[in-house]
Amino acid sequence: MITDSELYKLAIFLGSCAMLLIVLYHFLEVNSKDKDDTVADGGTSSSVNPKNSMPTNLSSTLATTEKR
Repeated sequence: MITDSELYKLAIFLGSCAMLLIVLYHFLEVNSKDKDDTVADGGTSSSVNPKNSMPTNLSSTLATTEKR
C-alpha cells in the first residue's frame, strides 16, 4: 500500500509538473506566430487594420453598433 508520505510526495511532484506545463504552454502561446500573421513579403497582417491596429471584423462591428 502507499504511505501518506509517498502520496504527499507524489501529489507535490504531479502538481509541480502541472504548473510547469501550464507556464510553458502560456509562454509558447504568447510567443508563437500565426501562419497567416504576416504577408509573405513581410508586410502587415491581413486581419489587422493598420490605421488603428484593430481587427477588421471588430472595427466593422464597432462601426455598425455606433450607427444605431
